[in-house]
Amino acid sequence: MGKRETLPQIVVDNYQKWGSQTAMCMKRYGIWQKYSWQDYHRQVKHFCLGLIGLGLERGDVVAIIGDNEPEWFWGEFAAQAAGGVTTGVFVDSIPSEVKHIAAHSGAKFAIVNDQEQTDKFLEIKDELPALKKIIYWDPKGLRNYDDPILTSFDDVLRLGREYESTHHGLFEENVERGNGDDTAFIYYTSGTTGLPKGALLSHRALINTAARFTDRYPLDKNDDLMSNFPAAWVGDSFFATVPHLLTGARLNFPEEPETIAEDTREVGPNFVIYGPRQWESIVSEIQVKIMDTHPMKRFFYNLFLPVGYKMADMQFEGRTPNLFWRALYLIAHLILFRPLKDRLGLSRVKFAVTGSSVLSLDTFRLIHAVGIELRQNYGSTEAGYISSHSKGEIRFESLGRPALGTEVRITDEGELLVRSPCMFGGYHNDTAKTAAVLSGGWCRTGDAVNIDEQGHIIFMDRLEHMGVLSSGTKYAPQYIEGRLRFSPYIKDAMVVGGKDKEYVSAIINIDFTMASKWAERRRIPFTTFVDLSQKNEIAELVQKDLARVNSYLPEGSRVRKFVLLHKEFDPDEAELTRTRKIRREFMETRYSDLISAMYQDKEDVEVVAPVTYRDGRKGTVTTSIKIRTISG
Repeated sequence: MGKRETLPQIVVDNYQKWGSQTAMCMKRYGIWQKYSWQDYHRQVKHFCLGLIGLGLERGDVVAIIGDNEPEWFWGEFAAQAAGGVTTGVFVDSIPSEVKHIAAHSGAKFAIVNDQEQTDKFLEIKDELPALKKIIYWDPKGLRNYDDPILTSFDDVLRLGREYESTHHGLFEENVERGNGDDTAFIYYTSGTTGLPKGALLSHRALINTAARFTDRYPLDKNDDLMSNFPAAWVGDSFFATVPHLLTGARLNFPEEPETIAEDTREVGPNFVIYGPRQWESIVSEIQVKIMDTHPMKRFFYNLFLPVGYKMADMQFEGRTPNLFWRALYLIAHLILFRPLKDRLGLSRVKFAVTGSSVLSLDTFRLIHAVGIELRQNYGSTEAGYISSHSKGEIRFESLGRPALGTEVRITDEGELLVRSPCMFGGYHNDTAKTAAVLSGGWCRTGDAVNIDEQGHIIFMDRLEHMGVLSSGTKYAPQYIEGRLRFSPYIKDAMVVGGKDKEYVSAIINIDFTMASKWAERRRIPFTTFVDLSQKNEIAELVQKDLARVNSYLPEGSRVRKFVLLHKEFDPDEAELTRTRKIRREFMETRYSDLISAMYQDKEDVEVVAPVTYRDGRKGTVTTSIKIRTISG
């Protein structure tokens, strides 16, 4: 086995061990294209030499933006093999966000997917004096572009092949020079409290994180993974790409983001990891299809789902089901759960994982009831892999035990501190914020947690987001929001309160697809999202779900008032991060008039909201939003 301290060294070692074995599969034009480790190695090698030929030097930064496709990762590992550092940009970022990351990181090269992403860089290239080349891998629509800063992925590969003929052995020398402590990637954080910060992660930190992850979730070269996390997000490296490198498991890419569900079903992955929003979307999809299905199928669903819940609850409690329940569940599995898992593309799943933020109990129970062993995972960009459930220790209220080699402790304020070989090296060009997070060898997570008698970490909320009302009553916004999103009619929610408030309120987004179907079946007329969101019938429907969630909460922390927002929360308007987390402080400022009205005796409030479109244009929306009180 060769040197395996860096990601390119692992690529080379895998090529030497498994040359002809399939490493990646990408669906193109409806056909799955296979790439062996030999193909993988060849692309990385020649692209690396092509970048060097274009002037890439050790320490230079390469920014990458695009959908999850093989070229994204070949470009990443090629840049790192040349001694460069990569950084990712979320595919739906607007030009100003692209500019911030490219400028802050000092990117000298940009690898982009298609015409849309090329246009973003061309729009801002004059404001990026360090930028030398924009390299695109999908040439569609770019034939008549003649800017000299542009070149194609294939042209760089061609240059690399020519460069190799006069620089024989250079690629191998560069890869061998790599050290585990070299910076591999600058991951820009979600920016929930301001501009994204660039977290520096070394090859060693990424490899250690993925190695601890695969200790809990053993994979091998015969397993299939789906690449469905944004490649610019650290979660993709932690839980998909680097585990793929360490174990040889095949990495599969859907044809388009819109075809993920269909392509996942075709692959039948052995391991899936989705964020809470995706699991909640799967549950919502189940509920939508059951509502629209044949009455006989709906009958069997309602008949057997309680059996699944019973088995799931016994599993959570550590009890062994008796013969009666096992036999009943087998029937339910054959008639309902197996076909349902097949429809979801999860029939072969050995491990299913959720992470990033809190998943509601209701979603967690339903996934287990269907027969999918879903486990909670806990990590962060800065602290790496922190904890997860182990086999036989799955508890919905916990995040599992700390990972092997990870030390944890809790401050007097309730904040979790972590020390492990998975930690980041600091923030790029920001020593003050680095010092605030890294102290005495420990990483401050900013999360409020408890640790129970069994050593499981219990997540409460972000320390800064833990709410306290004027009465002194505490509430956890993320917990309430997670349970609200279980409703098929609620797409998103933001819970508000504070030391100057007497009760908790909520700003809610309806799920337009589900709510409109419900309204159509009951012949309730409506025209637009705005019109439907303010219908009394929709408000009564949402209020039932609020009453359900309130029944789980202490009386003092229950939601008393709510509004149905006239629009969806939007990352393009900085309301959500690119990983779909609420930017709470920004939202509380943006909707301050609306929030204030919920704590007064007003029945409605006029809202004038700025709107930023994908092309950068700005506009406003004016509407009257009704303030509603929850009865009982």
